[in-house]
Amino acid sequence: MRALTVRPGTADSFQLEDVPEPDPRSGRLLVRAVALGICGTDREIVSGEYGTAPAGSDRLILGHESLGRVHEAPPGCGFAKGDLVVGVVRQPDPVPCVNCAAGEWDMCRNGRYTEHGIKELHGFGAEWWRIDPAFAVKIDSALGQLGVLLEPASVVAKAWEHIERIGRRGVWEPRCVLVTGAGPIGLLAALMARQRDFELHVLDRATSGLKPALVHALGGTYHTGTIAELGFEADVIIECTGAPAVVMEVIGCSAPNGIVCLAGVSAAGTKRLVDAGALNRDIVLENDVIFGSVNANRRHYEAAARALASAERSWLERLLTRRVPLSRWREAFEAQPGDVKTVVEFDRA
Repeated sequence: MRALTVRPGTADSFQLEDVPEPDPRSGRLLVRAVALGICGTDREIVSGEYGTAPAGSDRLILGHESLGRVHEAPPGCGFAKGDLVVGVVRQPDPVPCVNCAAGEWDMCRNGRYTEHGIKELHGFGAEWWRIDPAFAVKIDSALGQLGVLLEPASVVAKAWEHIERIGRRGVWEPRCVLVTGAGPIGLLAALMARQRDFELHVLDRATSGLKPALVHALGGTYHTGTIAELGFEADVIIECTGAPAVVMEVIGCSAPNGIVCLAGVSAAGTKRLVDAGALNRDIVLENDVIFGSVNANRRHYEAAARALASAERSWLERLLTRRVPLSRWREAFEAQPGDVKTVVEFDRA
């Protein structure tokens, strides 16, 4: 079978190659790939920045934003041939830590978790893949290829779950949400904000085109410029850019008792002058909370599946800005102006 592979840590080692079919011991569900979403993490692995191959292999099958169709399923497992499924990316560590033991592997404490297509587990960028039923999530067949959005949506569903948990620390009646960044994570965060009936604001660099249109279609307000220029304080801020300058702007800029969720990953090495005393004073005196959120466990995937199923299909369709057949796989990893989400289609290879 064909698979997209890379030698982790080695730039320009990315290729489409023939590899053995997946070992039955790697999962009882045999899945034929339908589509694979491409994100910044994949591009960073391709550029050699990080990634770890499975033990005994010098190459890693790439891909963690999956969508496939079940080909073989054992009786009584909850899945049947023909079901559309997505694979859960992270697997619990083998010790396990207290969180992994409780099914909260997205909150692993010892760092020994593994991740498909990223860390020590082959990904879903192959014509066939296997997974255990406990780590597969069924997609509403009406979503079709839009099910490839489930993995990024699961990350946002987790962020919202934690925001709501933190909000229960006291009497809290949030009204206004600010999302920074209008990439896939930011737009899905915006979608879930509107599904909760919040006043929505999105801040991004794009001054025209699809991103403002997608925010307006949700009933939100789109902004460019800086946070200081917005003229309001948000009860919830979800930071999705990972840009150090934006991260520093959002910290301490929420309304009193506000919650800031950092959902974008920054590159190390950026230094900025900060008045730490003033920042600390603002956060403490206003009972603000700032927290980071990444990855997801099964219940977050299931919550995300419900969110996608209840969203307007035509709006979700617009998120998939490029659909590239497997035969032109390199194009999917070359960012283009106006991209939101690029997808490799295995079923028209």
